Amino acid sequence: MIHDSTTAFREALAQRGRLAGLDVGTRTIGLATCDAGWSFATPLETIARTKFTPDLAKLRAVIARERVVGLVVGLPLNMDGSDSKRTQSVREFARSIDQHLSMPLLWWDERWSTVAVERAMIDADLSRAKRHELVDKLAAAHILQGAIDALMTATL
Repeated sequence: MIHDSTTAFREALAQRGRLAGLDVGTRTIGLATCDAGWSFATPLETIARTKFTPDLAKLRAVIARERVVGLVVGLPLNMDGSDSKRTQSVREFARSIDQHLSMPLLWWDERWSTVAVERAMIDADLSRAKRHELVDKLAAAHILQGAIDALMTATL
């Protein structure tokens, strides 16, 4: 079930457990997980996208392996908060996985996630190749950390 509010998501996850953050792109899906207590997000991996069925199989494997109980999906909104073609694509992908996985799913505004992660990697003096390798899973961790911080402090 897709939730539009952190309150509904928190109620759906009353038992807590590990969450996964997804940064869904056209070519990759960045994945991150957090601990069961929702304290910290950790970058996990980047899945190269192919077609929906193999992408779903890879997600299922990660969810099972990591014992994930809910998903936080980064929503790439326009700067004014409106949907774009990319936003619509991510919503469609999330609705499709929601039909197959039947687990709580929360949208999270990801407008600045990649920019923040890129700046941090540049500040850390990582090479362009290393940044390219890490950006998606680090963006997923950034998205997930923002969501769990809000869930824990009840700011939304």
